[in-house]
Amino acid sequence: MLKANLRSEKTDRLAVGLARLGLSPNTWTLLSLVPALLGLAALIMHLLAYGLVFFALSAFIDIVDGTVARATNQATDRGAFIDGVVDRYVELLLYLGLLLYVGRGEFLNLPNEAWFMVLIFGALMTSFVRAYADHRGIVTDPDELKRMGGLLERLERLMLLYAGMFLGLFNTEWLMAVIAITAVLANATVLQRIVFAMRKGR
Repeated sequence: MLKANLRSEKTDRLAVGLARLGLSPNTWTLLSLVPALLGLAALIMHLLAYGLVFFALSAFIDIVDGTVARATNQATDRGAFIDGVVDRYVELLLYLGLLLYVGRGEFLNLPNEAWFMVLIFGALMTSFVRAYADHRGIVTDPDELKRMGGLLERLERLMLLYAGMFLGLFNTEWLMAVIAITAVLANATVLQRIVFAMRKGR
């Protein structure tokens, strides 16, 4: 996963430094909502550059919270659950902000709103397929659940959209192109996970 690859010795040292502030990992997780809300406000005001900075900061905090948890031996299933829930809210705030930023229009003869619906569906289903495969006992081994992976997991989606936001500073059509690509790849990831689960369920 990209999130794991982004962790480094420097990130770990930074997390140890941040841990000295005395904030719990769950507090760091909740703090990631603050820049996300600011990013939403920036996008509503059509300040794309600020929106990109705030959402990138939120993503950074999302990487740090788990590192702080491990550095302080406070990693728990409860904390991982809270982290996952907050992650989805941050992602939703990003999608909402981008939809309000690009506004009405069409891309490749489809309304912008349609592309966002496809994107949101793909983002939700990516997590749902893994969780439901586990719930139904089709894929229960933790290592196999991790191997479900796919083309575009959450952080990959976000990084791609952040790249689109950067391109959008020059041309909004480029931003919409990246949103469309992300929507397609997110749903391709869903199909990958469905196929993986069906093969394991035989």
